Amino acid sequence: MNTLVDIAAVQQRVAALKLPGQAFIDGRFVDALSGATFANISPRNGQVLNHVASCQAEDVDLAVKVARQAFDSGVWSQLAPKERKKVLLRFAALFEQHMTELALLETLDMGKPVSESAGFDVHAVLECLQWYAECCDKVYDEIAPSGPGALGMITREAIGVVAAVTPWNFPMLMAMWKVAPALAMGNSVILKPAEQSPLTALRIAELAAQAGIPPGVFTVLPGFGPTAGRALGLHMDVDTLVFTGSGEVGKLFLQYAGQSNMKRVWLECGGKTPNIILNDCRDLEKAAATAAKSMFFNQGEVCVAPSRLIVEEGIRHEFVAEVLKVARTIAVGDPLDPATQLGAMVDKSQMDRVLGYIRKGSEEGARIILGGERASGALADGFFIPPTIFDNVTNDMTIAREEIFGPVLSVISATDHLHAVRIANDSPYGLAASLWTSDLSRAHSIIRSLRAGSVWVNCFDGGDITMPFGGYKQSGNGRDRSLHALDKYSELKSAWIDLQD
Repeated sequence: MNTLVDIAAVQQRVAALKLPGQAFIDGRFVDALSGATFANISPRNGQVLNHVASCQAEDVDLAVKVARQAFDSGVWSQLAPKERKKVLLRFAALFEQHMTELALLETLDMGKPVSESAGFDVHAVLECLQWYAECCDKVYDEIAPSGPGALGMITREAIGVVAAVTPWNFPMLMAMWKVAPALAMGNSVILKPAEQSPLTALRIAELAAQAGIPPGVFTVLPGFGPTAGRALGLHMDVDTLVFTGSGEVGKLFLQYAGQSNMKRVWLECGGKTPNIILNDCRDLEKAAATAAKSMFFNQGEVCVAPSRLIVEEGIRHEFVAEVLKVARTIAVGDPLDPATQLGAMVDKSQMDRVLGYIRKGSEEGARIILGGERASGALADGFFIPPTIFDNVTNDMTIAREEIFGPVLSVISATDHLHAVRIANDSPYGLAASLWTSDLSRAHSIIRSLRAGSVWVNCFDGGDITMPFGGYKQSGNGRDRSLHALDKYSELKSAWIDLQD
């Protein structure tokens, strides 16, 4: 991405892009059976980028049929693990060759700064794909500790047809967290990307086919949740459905599973991450910079965004001042400008939703100390909200209870570390938490006390592909990343052989 040194260079590359719009079924691009399409809108300026196939229930039926045939044929599911690894590594190599193109598609589609798409997203996607490719021939079966008269074997097998319904905030990465381990295990995968961000999923499917993933093994169905998503959830021949998105939709998928074939449903349904700053934090300046930059990264459209800043009273005034100082330096602008640090909301609906939460915060008594309004001037045609910070927030306020998914930070006071932990746990969510302290013993105690799937100490969003990711409570179930992710895409089979004469 070094060639994209300024906005003129970026725009030149964008002008040469081909924007995919058809569904990808049975190894090729096709129109929706109905011929229906929907307009894919740019969050930069509200203009139409292209028109994309709007898949319906009949397209889902076709895709599942093709995926099942591919699975049952064994062309991928019964391929030797080392051979699957070779194909997935070719897929990763092709992805790496096209990272600039994919980063630009990502930015066009969902409004994130190109510096983030190119500097973070594509590299994380590549790491994920390479890592699970290497896992293919390194996952062992087990032998039970039986006596000499029997042999107990425990084998892990692909589960079948996997449907993955993914969000728009990190379209490539959230998709690959699901697609890569599912393919590594030998499954057939049907991906339904969010209707707001279909471009990279469609391009990635094309690269997968070029790498040698057989027809029917990897399908991409663009479309809407109430049609394509619902049809996948209710389909009797989908074995597993994995979803990242809102709790409201996650609960629908659980209902669909009960109404159909009791398919396994694995969910990651967001969070309301507490970021706890204790009086004994050794480096307030670093903690404040991390609090601000992490909150406003990707426009706050992050499931682990540290949106509840819980500060011990002894340092609250000083710390909030430091956070404000950093937040004021964050450059809001055209996502295609490499200098931009905060881009556009993904669409007008999401922008209006976030602005509604901002109004609600003021109505309930919180005090805006930064931002709070839609961007104007040169950015008025797009869906931009500058960094917004509320002070004097209590944990019972709406902005502290509900996931806003936008650049809105709430500052909450705590009297001591025990109070901070009570506030942190007082949430329907339990995806992640962050803690800043110089007391190692206290840190260990608080880690055990926090009801969250990930806890980061003196950092934010620490870890890599080797660490499992997922939540407690209404943040969902199961884990993405690490070898634990393979559990979602496999069946355990027990075989007992009597060896006695």
